Amino acid sequence: MIEQIQKIEEEIAAFKFNNDSDVEKFRIHFLGSKGLVKGLYALLREVPNEEKKMFGQKINDLRTVAENTLNGVKIKSSKKDTKKVDEDLTKPVGESVLGSHHPLSIIKREIVDIFNKIGFSISEGPEIEDDWHNFSALNFPPEHPARDMQDTFFIQKGEEEIALRTHTSSVQVRVMENNSPPIRTISPGRVYRNEAISARAHCFFHQVEGLYIDEDVSFADLKQTLLYFAKEMFGEKAEIRLRPSYFPFTEPSAEVDVSCTICNSEGCNVCKYTGWLEILGCGMVDPNVLKASGIDSTKYSGFAFGMGIERIAQLKYKVNDLRMYSENDIRFLNQFKSEL
Repeated sequence: MIEQIQKIEEEIAAFKFNNDSDVEKFRIHFLGSKGLVKGLYALLREVPNEEKKMFGQKINDLRTVAENTLNGVKIKSSKKDTKKVDEDLTKPVGESVLGSHHPLSIIKREIVDIFNKIGFSISEGPEIEDDWHNFSALNFPPEHPARDMQDTFFIQKGEEEIALRTHTSSVQVRVMENNSPPIRTISPGRVYRNEAISARAHCFFHQVEGLYIDEDVSFADLKQTLLYFAKEMFGEKAEIRLRPSYFPFTEPSAEVDVSCTICNSEGCNVCKYTGWLEILGCGMVDPNVLKASGIDSTKYSGFAFGMGIERIAQLKYKVNDLRMYSENDIRFLNQFKSEL
């Protein structure tokens, strides 16, 4: 028995660890359930009782030697791996793949920055609105088509109608209810309409609506504000024209066209050879809207305007299919990395 123990101890000392697989071989050969050390415990039954304690101690010492040898090799291996990691930390990292801002986010940021320069603050509101803020406070008559199911996504019908907002004008109502003039704010956000999805229309899109209320605000102030915006967004050569229109919450109202950026106003199929492209609607705030929000319409006046972010992006980036903005096609989105 003593000779067997010495022989195994010599074998442990002479074992060579050349790679990680040798560590597992050592464990199985010496410490496994069928290993040499386990085998010695089985031989104890053949040893006289008076010698069992001595031999048992020697076998335990042998097992300790084998375990210490195994643990020592594992520690050395982990230190070697750590050393490799430490060395790699000093090397330049590989080039990481960066994403890009969404084109609508880029245009929204540009619009906000333009109006921030002339004192407009940003206001936001809920996308789920009640009838008062979405329609009634904005002078929409009860029979207006926008109140119909085919035009609006209603969540609840009846006495208390709840719907997904159809414009961010509802945010302007909340601003007027909670603030006293002068008010100068823009309201960017997502809006919803019950429309068939196509290259020219979508069931959700994004708007930026502006509101300015103070004493002696005139239509001339509105025109100069929008001309400033057009030149900042489309370049110094940009021109605008206003055409009479109708909106329930403004009177008088107008549609605003900008000189075509695609053909430089010379005429093309995009502008239908007119040299002009429609970009937004605007007008002087109707006195009924001011009264509904508790503002004295005899003392204060104001103007409002609203534009589709997708429409501005279409003109700037010449994207003719609205669906591309919401499909998350990275081939399309990667084209805007330079706009970061």
